[in-house]
This record gives sequence, structure tokens and C-alpha cells, in this order.
Amino acid sequence: MATARVLTVANTSCLLSKTTSFVAKQGPYSTSLCFTRRRAASSLSSSCRRSFACTAIYNPEVQIKEEGQPETLDYRVFFVDRVGQKVSPWHDIPLQVGNGLFNCVVEIPKESSAKMEVATDEPHTPIKQDTKKGKLRYYPYNINWNYGLLPQTWEDPSLANSEVEGAFGDNDPVDVVEIGESRRKIGEVLKVKPLAALAMIDEGELDWKIVAISLDDPKASLVNDIDDVEKHFPGTLTAIRDWFRDYKIPDGKPANKFGLGNKAANKVILQLSFNCYP
Repeated sequence: MATARVLTVANTSCLLSKTTSFVAKQGPYSTSLCFTRRRAASSLSSSCRRSFACTAIYNPEVQIKEEGQPETLDYRVFFVDRVGQKVSPWHDIPLQVGNGLFNCVVEIPKESSAKMEVATDEPHTPIKQDTKKGKLRYYPYNINWNYGLLPQTWEDPSLANSEVEGAFGDNDPVDVVEIGESRRKIGEVLKVKPLAALAMIDEGELDWKIVAISLDDPKASLVNDIDDVEKHFPGTLTAIRDWFRDYKIPDGKPANKFGLGNKAANKVILQLSFNCYP
């Protein structure tokens, strides 16, 4: 079974490991995505393992504070809590909301082309527009879905996935493609239901794309797996794969590749374990 170890960056005394297993449609492939919270190894003296029941985690009460003008190098979208303090959309918003659902932070609204992303190397990790050689980056055409990240996740660049061509993690949070009908806003926090996963390989780095739907979408109750997506959103999984495969070609770069037989993987089982370090 292929494994992508996805680690949080939150400071905590415990390790919470959520393993989501997927199996590729019409193929023998399967994989696990592990969302993990842990302290640095040097601070761990002993451990204990016990069962852990997933309970609902609070809906984050955050507001958006924009600084600078959109589509400029200075533009930032900060998150502030109810007392006005800046918080990180990556570090401080919880991953889980219970019942197999996750929080997703929207970085790029559907039908837009500005390449927005959480600035992982800046204080409070605001959302900004990505740059290359000092210039703002845009996709060559609009993205057709809301695009964002799973908070408190990280694709570890030191771990190779033997079943996805030995690719290492891309050193970024895990990406989410939200397929609902509404165009969301930059910085909006959605409760999403994971439906499938695509193992994109971008210049040798493993860059998972979790296909999900916001819980408030009119079709959310109808879709729980790949077959449901194909039924209620026909052609969407192929369109997502093709979009991410080809979007760099206009810039003269090769097409991205996908592992797991070039197929989307279907969620089949969830497992939880809890490790406590005093």
C-alpha cells in the first residue's frame, strides 16, 4: 500500500494520526494519506498508544483582513481571531471537524487565474499571489473549481512513496479541489467531504490533489465516493486531472504526470489512532 505521510506543523504534546485509505477506480491501486500532528522528536521522552474517537472540533471563528491591493506584490489576506489577533490559516485552523469532514481554506476561487497561495515562509502565513522572478504568477487559463488547502497538513519532502514512482512530498500543505457549484472567496473556510484523490507528480515531487465537496453544496448529500462523482458531476475527475496535467504546457514546461495508474483513487476506509507524549 502506497503511503504519503502528511505532517502538521502545529506545536502540540500529542500525535494525532488520521489515515485515509483510497483505492483507484478500475485498478488494483490503493494508497493512504496520513494527517499527523506531532512534536519534534527531540522533545519526546516516552509514548503511550490508545484508541481515539473522532469528535467534532470547533468551527474556527476567523475573519479576513486584506492588506494592499489585489494583484500587487504587497497584497496579503490575513486571518484574525475574534479579538483581532492575527492567526495562521495553516497552523491555527483545525484539520478535522468530525464525522469524516475536514476544514478547507480557499486560496483560489473558481473561474479565476491569479495563482494565490498561503505564504508558508511568512509570519502568520497569509494568502498572497505567487511570484516568479519578481512578477505575479497567473495560470494560463481559469481554474474551474475552488482550490485550497487542508490546514495543519504538510507533504514531507524527506519521504519517498514507493508506489508513486518514489516521489517525495512537495513541502507544501495538502491541496484540495472543491467541486461545488458556488464560487468561493479567498480565505473562506469550508467544511468539506473528501471524495477522491489524484497523485500528481510535478517535476518529480508528489503533490496530492484531494477532490472534495463543501458540506453546504446542494449536491453534498448525494456524493460520497468516485461513483457518485461520476454520476452527479460527470467528467469532472477527468477534467481535473487533465487541467493539472496540462496547465504548465503553455509556459514551455512538460505536462505533469499522475501515479496510481493515472486514475483517481476512491476513499474506502478511515482509521484513527492517538499517541500521547507526556
